Amino acid sequence: MKKLISIDGPSASGKSTVSRLLSKKLGWPWVSSGAFYRGLAYAVMTKNIAMDDENEILGMTTSENWKVLMTPEKTQVLYKGEDVTSAINGEEVGAIASQVSQIPSVRAALLGRQRNCFDPDRGLIAEGRDCGTVVFPTSTLKIFLTANAEQRARRRSAEENQSADKILEMQKKRDQSDSERKASPMKAAEDAIIVDTSDMDLEAVVEEIYQHIQAKMS
Repeated sequence: MKKLISIDGPSASGKSTVSRLLSKKLGWPWVSSGAFYRGLAYAVMTKNIAMDDENEILGMTTSENWKVLMTPEKTQVLYKGEDVTSAINGEEVGAIASQVSQIPSVRAALLGRQRNCFDPDRGLIAEGRDCGTVVFPTSTLKIFLTANAEQRARRRSAEENQSADKILEMQKKRDQSDSERKASPMKAAEDAIIVDTSDMDLEAVVEEIYQHIQAKMS
């Protein structure tokens, strides 16, 4: 059976942390598909490309200035050889990533790079917003992580040391943008298992998903 797990959900639902811990538990690599959009967004922002300049943004999808690397601890983004992974995880870059992800040609251009992360011999845990619906629609198991907006804002606030109210406002805008976009909107796949992490600790979330994986793979 194919060793391919997709984990989707909104910002700060715990996708990356859960994916990393499952990766260690299973011995499979993992990737954040959103890193491709954030990496592109960082490059666009650094180059001061206008958000309405689709051709320039599309041209940046194949730029050698930035690349995405899978590592055990994180999905790493390099810009001109410099590790900018921490810089791309803020809400500002996330907001730009949400805008560039609205462009169908950009999504199509990045799709191949995302799918190339899967090696059948090694397996993959892929997390993002449309991994189970678009990037890897034939995933062996599809999980959709969610949590209430206030809880997600508190989590991100603790990570970034910013006002929870400000982050809540930005997240609500991004959630709406991601779920209403015409190209690959964020939604749970029809066959996804939905896990609400609002009142769960991290260990409980990982264990629940691990049990689903074991049942699916047995």
